[in-house]
Amino acid sequence: MASQVASVFAGIAQAPEDPILGVTVAFNKDPSPVKVNLGVGAYRTEEGKPLVLNVVRCAEQMLINDPSRYKEYLPITGLAEFNKLSAKLIFGADSPAIQENRVVTVQCLSGTGSLRWEKIRQLMRSKSLLPFFDSAYQGFASGSLDKDAQPVRMFVADGGELLMAQSYAKNMGLYGERVGALSIVCGSADVAVRVESQLKLVIRPMYSSPPLHGPSVVATILRDSEMFNEWTVELKAMADRIISMRQQLFDALKSRGTPGDWSHIIKQIGMFTFTGLNSEQVAFMRQEYHIYMTSDGRISMAGLNMKNLPHLADAIHAAVTKLK
Repeated sequence: MASQVASVFAGIAQAPEDPILGVTVAFNKDPSPVKVNLGVGAYRTEEGKPLVLNVVRCAEQMLINDPSRYKEYLPITGLAEFNKLSAKLIFGADSPAIQENRVVTVQCLSGTGSLRWEKIRQLMRSKSLLPFFDSAYQGFASGSLDKDAQPVRMFVADGGELLMAQSYAKNMGLYGERVGALSIVCGSADVAVRVESQLKLVIRPMYSSPPLHGPSVVATILRDSEMFNEWTVELKAMADRIISMRQQLFDALKSRGTPGDWSHIIKQIGMFTFTGLNSEQVAFMRQEYHIYMTSDGRISMAGLNMKNLPHLADAIHAAVTKLK
């Protein structure tokens, strides 16, 4: 009976593949033994495997073994301890904004990106612009939590206001947990109180209260000095591997005499690199070398290892040489 009834959805068009997730779909369909996926937005080990930090496993085990834990809803603003520790991590323990109660932090979904350079701060303040920072790589970019937070702390130090989005997807490997925080640095403590009240009104009709497990893992690690230190060691190891892959790719292209200046590979930071390859060159590398990346030439450095790096360098050399 149902098969004879016309579907109310019959007129819906087939949606195109997501430009990033579609890369992995195409990669999975490729039977080639030499295929390389450089579109994945998550850290991979030298063996190309996903990584769960040891300190995260320890934190989760502690939470599982805690008989006092519950699964009740969190408050609208999220896990209070997570919020407090997140603000301390990004702004610094001695931040005057925190000490003066001018920071409002709420738990939310994770995001990515960041702003830098001192001249940007001067320009934005001179034009009375409100900066919105997005930090996905604190500690992951350089290997130092404090160094990667300096641009944000520079803006806080001048006494001005700002918005700060944090993600623990990359630096704690909590991708699927979607753990994030939003902090707003206000001009005064009383303004901060009013801002928090309005944030609650925004959150309540959207998702009412955020998840519990992810921020509990983060808070467990951040509040324990031993676990925190272990996290910084694991975090630096990930960052160092990415930095090493950048240098080795640059060296490989240089040794092949690949046309162009490839110094941007070692000047950029974080998990991704914009190679400068155009869509035609990207298509050529996929067709001829089974290397997958987004059409704008962005690659994930975490997808590289000692085994597939020479293959990538050969592919880039051929693409640049043949398709100028």
